[in-house]
Amino acid sequence: MLGIGLGLAALGVGLGLGLIGYGALQGMARQPEAIGKLQVAMLIALAFVELVFLLTVFVAPGSFKETPVAAPAVSQPE
Repeated sequence: MLGIGLGLAALGVGLGLGLIGYGALQGMARQPEAIGKLQVAMLIALAFVELVFLLTVFVAPGSFKETPVAAPAVSQPE
């Protein structure tokens, strides 16, 4: 279950980074004089998205508690 969650998180991050880059490039194409401000905003947004993913990768495995499987009881011959 953890692998599915991490895979979905990676998929979401990939989509998010792509949308951020797409939006920034569209803005830069429409207003070339604002490239500096758009780059700063884009890099900050990219950093936040990456941070969320890294927190997911490193914090999520610790929150999943695996229940130990008890060994089956074996009766001793008398």
